[in-house]
Amino acid sequence: MCRTALGSRTPAGSLERRLGGTLRRMSKTALVVIDMINTYDHPDADRLLPSARSVVPVLTDLLGRARAADALVIYVNDNFGEWRSHHGELLDKALAGPHADLVDPLRPDDSSLFVVKARHSIFFETPLTYLVHQLGIGELVLAGQVTEQCVLYSALDAHIRHLDVVVPKDAVAHIHQDLADAALRMMERNMGARVCDSAELWA
Repeated sequence: MCRTALGSRTPAGSLERRLGGTLRRMSKTALVVIDMINTYDHPDADRLLPSARSVVPVLTDLLGRARAADALVIYVNDNFGEWRSHHGELLDKALAGPHADLVDPLRPDDSSLFVVKARHSIFFETPLTYLVHQLGIGELVLAGQVTEQCVLYSALDAHIRHLDVVVPKDAVAHIHQDLADAALRMMERNMGARVCDSAELWA
């Protein structure tokens, strides 16, 4: 709800002080797990699976450290065209599939938040922008898949929303190694993202 109406007189400097206070409050970090609740029955899954298998134990450890530090964990997951599905159904379907071993270690706990998306970016037509501002989140750690697709586009959308971005390079899975390497360089150079090893986070 707006506290002041558009067009109302605002004392000089008060808006700047409000924005400064908002930016100071927005200091929380959230771990965002992208598209890891997955049946892996989509095109290019055969190329993705080897990388996903290497990422799952790393991301499992990262999730454990983040939760131990009481960091907010947000799952943002594609609905894979299942417009009637909620997050519980997406999880159940993935756990019933042939690659449940990649999903079970990463399942959301009771404290996790879950946002369903339909396109590549975690922000496109989702409530995530509103959510992060309401919760005072100023930094997103982006993990999951795919590095050169959803992670890249989400990092750009986070950047233009003035959010700090961290990408643990060993906790993101790729389809094409060369494109993933280029995506990481783009995120670091063009978006100011911190690209690091996951062991550096919540250590």
